[in-house]
Amino acid sequence: MKKFKLAIIVILAAFLSGSLQTGCTKSPSPEELTASIEILEVKTLWTKKFYSPWPQKLILVPAISFRIKNITDKPLRYVNFNAVYRYEGMNENLGDRFMPAIRGKALMPGQVSDIILLKSNNGVEGKNLNDIKYNPEWKTAYVKLFVQSRGSKYAPCGEWTISRDIDFKEPEPYVPTKKEEKRSL
Repeated sequence: MKKFKLAIIVILAAFLSGSLQTGCTKSPSPEELTASIEILEVKTLWTKKFYSPWPQKLILVPAISFRIKNITDKPLRYVNFNAVYRYEGMNENLGDRFMPAIRGKALMPGQVSDIILLKSNNGVEGKNLNDIKYNPEWKTAYVKLFVQSRGSKYAPCGEWTISRDIDFKEPEPYVPTKKEEKRSL
């Protein structure tokens, strides 16, 4: 009987130890979660989703990039971000992007993450870069960033205006060399 009780205690201790190490613990509150990270090096821009030189078509989407710093004394694991994009004065979303940012290797106390880039799934369409850049109907866009971890509720991290910076250059037109011109004659 003593061996049976001892076996049960050992099994329960192993189960509880394993549960604590695998993340089966209480989810952090939104306040605890936002207090555990610092958002650094925020950059907003428009970037290419699709480009075709013929027929001409370009789709640019808003994006946000940033790093996070663990400002707690414990490792951070399983951190997700969600970015929600919208135009000024409009309630409906322009687009969004969910990304599991910290997986596998934990972000240790004081450590800064790699760059996290969240591109919207929708954006603006035009024939080329100038068609979009100089469109008088191009509206100001905003992004709201949310963080979530281990089953917690989403916590707001901030809101930023999307800059008019564009991370895309159209390829230069092809100009044949003199040798190619002579060969074609």
